Amino acid sequence: QVQLVESGGGLVQPGGSLRLSCAASGSIFSINAMGWYRQGPGKQRELVATISGVSITIYADSVKGRFAISRDNAKNMVYLQMNSLKPEDTAVYYCHADLQNHRWGPRIDYWGQGTQVTVSS
Repeated sequence: QVQLVESGGGLVQPGGSLRLSCAASGSIFSINAMGWYRQGPGKQRELVATISGVSITIYADSVKGRFAISRDNAKNMVYLQMNSLKPEDTAVYYCHADLQNHRWGPRIDYWGQGTQVTVSS
C-alpha cells in the first residue's frame, strides 16, 4: 500500500517560517497531484495548496504570497514552505496524494497522519 509521512511541523513565533515535507512510499505507479490541507481548532479541513500536472499550483487565498508548494517527482515528495506565519495558521497539516497504484488502476486518495503547526508567541 501507500504511506504518506509528514515532517517539519512544530512551534514557531508569528512571522516565522516552517518547511513541511511529505514523502510518499509504497505501491506507486504515478502521482497525479499532491497537496496540503489543514484543520484548525473548530474548523473544517481546508485546502492549503496543491500541485499537479507539470507545475500547476492552487493556493488558498489566505496563504497566497506566504506559502509555496513544490514537488520532487523523482522522490515522490511534496513540500510546503510557510513564511510570515500567523496565529491563524495554527492547525494540523495533512499531506494528500492523488495517485495510481498501477497503470490501469484507479486514482486513489491517500492522507498522511498530520503534523501539528502551532504559531504562537
